[in-house]
Amino acid sequence: MAPRVTILLTCYNHLSYLPAALEGVRAQTFRDFEILAIDDGSTDGTREWLRDQPDIRCVFNETNLGTYETLNVGLRLARGELIAVLNDDDLWEPEKLRRQVELLDAHPEVGLVHTGGYFIDGSGNRTAGNPLGFAFPRFDTGDILLGLVYENKIIASAALARRACFDQLGGFNRDYFGSGDWEMWFRIAERWLVGFVDEPLTMYRVHGANASHKLERIWRDDQKLREWIAERLEEVGDRFPADDLRRAKAFNQAALGTILTLNGEPAAGRAAYLRSIRLDPLRWKSYARWIATFLGPKTFRKML
Repeated sequence: MAPRVTILLTCYNHLSYLPAALEGVRAQTFRDFEILAIDDGSTDGTREWLRDQPDIRCVFNETNLGTYETLNVGLRLARGELIAVLNDDDLWEPEKLRRQVELLDAHPEVGLVHTGGYFIDGSGNRTAGNPLGFAFPRFDTGDILLGLVYENKIIASAALARRACFDQLGGFNRDYFGSGDWEMWFRIAERWLVGFVDEPLTMYRVHGANASHKLERIWRDDQKLREWIAERLEEVGDRFPADDLRRAKAFNQAALGTILTLNGEPAAGRAAYLRSIRLDPLRWKSYARWIATFLGPKTFRKML
């Protein structure tokens, strides 16, 4: 019989963290799951360690495919009706899967559910403040599509989604470096409600090797994502109050203006800021940042 949940354990050169991640999976109170570890070309002994684990299926990519194509490899091999993602440096509390499955069982209109949590450092200690510049993501259960315009508030390791979401929408976009999960959650939120378990059940580890620290590649991702979101917002119709949609579009154009300028395209950035101002003339930050695009890249970054 197929398991209810497939856990996609994505691995890449984090052998020092991997045993703790797997220990958190094995401690889950919900037991109807399979562990599918997909290694993306590790060279630190991860592959040898995984081969010695008796309770997991292993897939070893022949070449480094990147985060999102590695997830797609896992999706093609997953047997569960629900799909969880766990990066090999993150941790779960024992009740994580059980609480998520309960919510999905109670709400068939929900396609994805994520949990609260907190940041930890390389030693596993809870970190103070917001080490990545944002609070640990959260949304209340509901229609979060416009919320996802403002920021990605779903940590990949905190997510559990119905397999049907991926079957209907396709997998992750392999062309992204670090924002492909954001794009995937947006596509899911276009068709389903998104659930939230307001409990600290996922721990996101922040350390020097996090992909989120590679800013220039993230900025290129963000430009592509913001341009894509702008197109998707034109297809929303009357799903949201007109003023809410207009403000979301204005924010997205302002964010695009910032990213274009950071990517060395200040003229395109100014055009995006002007589109933002036309949509929301009271958005004063768009005026200020439009002016800042004339002051050079170093000054612009300092003013953000």
